[in-house]
Amino acid sequence: MDVLSSTVPVGTWNIDPSHSEIGFTARHLMSKVRGQFEKFEGKIVTGDAPSATVTVDLNSINTREENRDAHLRSGDFFDVEKNGPMTFTSTQVDAGGRGLLVTGDLSLKGVTKAVTLDVEVLGSEGDPWGGTRVGFEGTTSISRKDFGVDFNIPLDGGRLMIGDKIDIIIGIEAVLEQDQAPTA
Repeated sequence: MDVLSSTVPVGTWNIDPSHSEIGFTARHLMSKVRGQFEKFEGKIVTGDAPSATVTVDLNSINTREENRDAHLRSGDFFDVEKNGPMTFTSTQVDAGGRGLLVTGDLSLKGVTKAVTLDVEVLGSEGDPWGGTRVGFEGTTSISRKDFGVDFNIPLDGGRLMIGDKIDIIIGIEAVLEQDQAPTA
């Protein structure tokens, strides 16, 4: 079932990292810390068997605080030297939610769990350089403890400094591979 055929041409799309973003929010004391990953790559395939694959360089985390970013890269959190990148590989794409429900395997710190992104299709359009671009925005929430990211500091009253729930927010602009002509 092609859930994208009415809005997006069939083909293979390369994520344009300069016009895309993979970010997150995490509870910290009485606020939320926001951050993003500045280096990632991936492909999206549209057509009869839609799919997506993304690789995120965890070394590229940016929360606008270098000491915190270094701590997040350490063994207390991502342990990037030992574990390498975070990856997502879709396993199913269905109509639903804000447009698409993209279920896939998220791998982080040696743990792989199924997650579902609620994705809005922003449409596709020709660009000024003769290419074709497509846009998507999606969200999901994960438990960081499910991925072995369980560092925390206890506070008075049995509370913890860092929340378990991590909200992931993506905004993707991708470019149709040039050897393909749009078919829809």
